Amino acid sequence: MGTRLEALPHRHVLTLPAMTSAVRQARETAERALAEWGINLSHPTVGPALLILSELVTNSVRHAAVLSPQVTVIYAAGPDCLAFAVHDRHPYQPPLYGAVTDTGGGGLATVMELTLGLGGTAVVRGDADGNGKSIWITLPL
Repeated sequence: MGTRLEALPHRHVLTLPAMTSAVRQARETAERALAEWGINLSHPTVGPALLILSELVTNSVRHAAVLSPQVTVIYAAGPDCLAFAVHDRHPYQPPLYGAVTDTGGGGLATVMELTLGLGGTAVVRGDADGNGKSIWITLPL
């Protein structure tokens, strides 16, 4: 996908406490933003995108909250692209393209299976200070 994320005309940022309620709030905000941007919620990409978003926010709440009291979700879209990122201030950058192990990774394996199955991309971007990261998902519409 050659879309530059900075060029996407629609963008929304939401910062929430790293609590379980963040998952529902992030998902509901995504649904409202997509509808506001004219993206049909019954589009075949939207359901899997909301599941991916929910998994990523859940991971931040479960694994990063000890060092990151907040999670930030960035939503972006254009005519042929949907993108979102989940950001926290925990320094660990999980491997997205690794094997699932007995110690975890099932949620990220689901994220990657859905993302790649839709023809999308996923990337982890570390913060400049090394103390946080964003996981960006880009999906074609």
